[in-house]
Amino acid sequence: MRKGYLHIRGGRPLEGTVEASGSKNAALPIMAASLLADSAVRLRRVPRLADVGNLVAVLRCLGMDVGREGDAIQIAPRDTAPFQAGYTHVRRMRASFCVLGPLLARRGRAVVALPGGCRIGPRPVDLHLKGLAALGADLSIRNGNVVARSARLRGAKIDLAGSAGSTVTGTANVMSAATLARGTTTILHAAQEPEIVDLGRFLNRLGADIEGLGSSTVTIRGVDQLGGAAYRVTADRIEAATLLLAAAISGGRVSVEKVVPGDLRAVFERLDQAGMELTIGADRVSLLAERLPRPLRITATPYPGFPTDLQAQFTALLCLARGQSRVADAVFPQRFLHLAELRRLGAEVAAGAAGAVVRGPCRLSGAPVAATDLRAGAALVLAGLAAEGKTVVHGVNHLERGYERLDRKLAALGADIVRKDRAARWIPNGPP
Repeated sequence: MRKGYLHIRGGRPLEGTVEASGSKNAALPIMAASLLADSAVRLRRVPRLADVGNLVAVLRCLGMDVGREGDAIQIAPRDTAPFQAGYTHVRRMRASFCVLGPLLARRGRAVVALPGGCRIGPRPVDLHLKGLAALGADLSIRNGNVVARSARLRGAKIDLAGSAGSTVTGTANVMSAATLARGTTTILHAAQEPEIVDLGRFLNRLGADIEGLGSSTVTIRGVDQLGGAAYRVTADRIEAATLLLAAAISGGRVSVEKVVPGDLRAVFERLDQAGMELTIGADRVSLLAERLPRPLRITATPYPGFPTDLQAQFTALLCLARGQSRVADAVFPQRFLHLAELRRLGAEVAAGAAGAVVRGPCRLSGAPVAATDLRAGAALVLAGLAAEGKTVVHGVNHLERGYERLDRKLAALGADIVRKDRAARWIPNGPP
C-alpha cells in the first residue's frame, strides 16, 4: 500500500461537475458473494481502491480467477476450492469477513481470520456468528480464526438486533449464506442500508429468491444453486456527500452526477438545515454555498438515519458555523479521533460524554495533520480546503481505502491539492 501525503492550499471555492464512483461498501460484499455462483460474475462500476485490491487477493487465495478491465471486475470459480482466508489478507479490512457466509454455504467449510480495519471502536462479529449458527453451522474460534462447517445450511428465523442497531456486514453474511440454505430464512432487524439492498439485488440476479430488501425484515427462500450474471454496482453515497461537503466548506458550487438521491435524504436534510442550497435531479445533485453554515445538532444512526461515515466530514463543516454545534454517533460512539487533528488546524472542538462540541466560526489555518482512519482523513481534507495557507494531510493510505482518486476529483473542481509520495518536509506557509 502506497504511503504519502496531500499538499493542500485552501481558500479556493470549488466549482464544476464531478461523477460519483461506484460504492465501495456495496462492491465488497457483492464481490464476496460471488463465491456463491457456479459460473462467472462480471461486476461493473467497481472503484479502484486499496480495499477492493485486498478483497481481490482474498478471492484469489480462495481459488477464484479475478481479472480487471477498466471499471469492470470478472470473478470466476476454478476447479480448486480452498476454504481458508488467512490473517495476512483479512487483517487489512473488516469487509473481508463477508466471505465467511458465502464460503460456508457454497463449499460446506470455511476458515476465516477474525477481521481488522479502521480504528473507529469495537465492532464485534458475534451477530455474524449468531446468524450462521441459527442456519445450522458448527462454529468455533481457533488460533484467531473462525472455523465453520455445515453439510447444508437450513432456513431459520434470525434476529440481528445489536446494541447499536442492525449489523450491515452481519446482514450481508447471513443473507448471502441463506440463499443456498434448505427452506426459508427470515432476518429480523436486518440492515436497511442501500448497500445491503444492492447486494440483495445482485443475489437475485444470480437466481436467489429474496424479498423485503430495504426493510427491517428480509425473507430468503433457499435455492439449490446460483448462476453467473453481469451487474452494475450502485453509486457511492458517502463519496457523493463528501464531494458536496467540499463545495459547502469551500463556499463553492458543485454538481455530483450518477448518484442515487433517494439514498441521501438524511444528508440533504442536514445540508438544508445548515443553509446550503440544493438542487436535486433524477441522478444529479447540485450544492451552492452562498453563506456560512448554520450550527446543527447531528446524531449518526443506522440507515435511514444520518450516516456514521459522514459525521467526521460534517464536523469539519460545522467548524465554520456561527454558534455551537453538537455531533454524536450512536453507531460508533468512539469515532472521534479526528477532533485532535482538527484542533491542530484551529478548530474549537472538544469531545464530551455525548460526542463532540463544536464552537464556531473558527478561523482555520494550515498545519500538518494525520489521518487516523478513512473518514477522518476525508474530514481533514475538507478542513484543509477551508484553511488559510498550507495543510499537509499524512496517512493518504487511509483515504485510498475508500475514495477513488479524491485528490484528482477535487483538483478538477479547482482545489489546490497535490498528492506526493516522498517524505513531507513541513515549512509553515512556505512555498511547496
